[in-house]
Amino acid sequence: MKSGRVWLVYSLMRVALFAVPFALLMIAGVEWIWAAVVSAVISACASYIFLGRQRQVMAEDLSAIQRGRKRPVDDDTAEDATIDRQNPTD
Repeated sequence: MKSGRVWLVYSLMRVALFAVPFALLMIAGVEWIWAAVVSAVISACASYIFLGRQRQVMAEDLSAIQRGRKRPVDDDTAEDATIDRQNPTD
């Protein structure tokens, strides 16, 4: 699986792990701030338990980019150049 897809799947799964409990708690009539806090705790615990493989793949991908064995996404270079042009340093 391409690393970009791994990042996307992991991120969507994390969002879903937060959104589902949040929606259920809101339907149950829990105040939104408490629903958000409880959902964040549930999401963190569930992702730690169930998303270990995806997290490991992402960590390896970041390590490869940092060590220079893998190039960042081409879009990253263009984005960095645009930001540098917009914010020139003295």
